[in-house]
Amino acid sequence: MSTPSRSTRVRHEALAPPFRDGVDDFAQHLASVENRSAHTVRAYVADVVSLLDHATRMGCTGPGDLDITVLRSWLAKLRTLGAARASLARRAASARTFTAWAHRSGLSATDAGAQLASPRAHRELPTVLRADQAGGLLDAVGEPGSADSSRDRVVLELLYATAIRVSELCGLDLGDVDPARRVVRVMGKGAKERTVPYGLPAQRALDDWLRTGRPRLAGPTSGAALLLGVRGGRLQPTVVRRIVGTYARVTGLPHTSPHGLRHSAATHLLEGGADLRTVQELLGHATLSSTQIYTHVSMERLRAAYRQAHPRA
Repeated sequence: MSTPSRSTRVRHEALAPPFRDGVDDFAQHLASVENRSAHTVRAYVADVVSLLDHATRMGCTGPGDLDITVLRSWLAKLRTLGAARASLARRAASARTFTAWAHRSGLSATDAGAQLASPRAHRELPTVLRADQAGGLLDAVGEPGSADSSRDRVVLELLYATAIRVSELCGLDLGDVDPARRVVRVMGKGAKERTVPYGLPAQRALDDWLRTGRPRLAGPTSGAALLLGVRGGRLQPTVVRRIVGTYARVTGLPHTSPHGLRHSAATHLLEGGADLRTVQELLGHATLSSTQIYTHVSMERLRAAYRQAHPRA
């Protein structure tokens, strides 16, 4: 399990034993039963510790004392401190998850969070590249030469070709790539596995990386990792973000991130005629509502083109 921040640790240690034991058991449940990532567990724990710290100040001593008044008071305080709607929505979800677990576990007679309405998060339309901009970004690496340029090319090609998350890209092992079928096996959120296809340009980049780039960087710490850093260990997401950002600046593009390439690929798939269910499966979204935001992106582009080109717009 990942290490909580110092402020979370301090507040955690100050909690009454019933609260402290409850949040520890909750974290264990998220990690071992629900297979949540270390990052997700850390976020839930931070939110719940914040809630329980507030509940303690209101006179509560254990999970059974939590009620809707305490939950609403906590969210109201966060809002007065400047928390954004998206942050409030996430924290409300954390509270509901905790109170539901506490009720199922017998720590609370009722599930107070079941009555808690979630502040509606404002969803910004994702910034996406045009297809020609994405192509320019992918061509910016130049011809294969050094191990770094070989790796940079395969990173950009795979991100755009597969629309996988940066954490999924960095988690790929050599055995996850099937060049005969041109697919990669991806371990997504909640330890859910999916298979994602990629095209010929990505295969060429992979071939070059495996033939000349990876052997130059491979060392005792490489293991089965597909992508490697300069010291031979598994490539880290921070490095991938730096790679994408660097080539975006070189080509004069607006700020672009690995997630931006994921957004772009999803939008281009829909604009090219892919159906929403297929894109949902490729992206690894649990629900169709997460994928539907890309239809809004495509519609915005359609409206923009209409306004620019139609004489009666």
